[in-house]
Amino acid sequence: MKNVFILIIAFLTLFSAESFGQTCAPKKFNNCAAVYLNNDMLVDDYSAKGKCTISSDAKGTLHIYSVNFSLTNPTPYDQVAFKVAIRNDQTNTMWMFSDETYQQLPLEKILQKCQMGDSIILLTIDSQYSLPHHEIFVDMGC
Repeated sequence: MKNVFILIIAFLTLFSAESFGQTCAPKKFNNCAAVYLNNDMLVDDYSAKGKCTISSDAKGTLHIYSVNFSLTNPTPYDQVAFKVAIRNDQTNTMWMFSDETYQQLPLEKILQKCQMGDSIILLTIDSQYSLPHHEIFVDMGC
């Protein structure tokens, strides 16, 4: 009888711990986010087919915002912290632009470190944000 009681307690403890972990664990990628240049969403279509493209002489400030799609027009509401990498076109190697974490960053600073054909990669710091359009293609290279 004592063994059955211990087995039941062990089962309930395991079940409770598993349930607690599922309800308290932060959910990954449950908030939509988008890249903005100044006040404009950079992606041409927020879908699997969407792309972020800028010209090599573009100017302005890059931001990532969490986005509310429940309204007619997508509405940005919270800035999202990010890091920046550059993908080298010749070797397909990504390298960190800097060790800093940004809320906003002048695009011109990134473009100064790019070479012809490179892409800018934005990485969110928090896994709650889904940023499907994280690569910025630069027309005519950086």
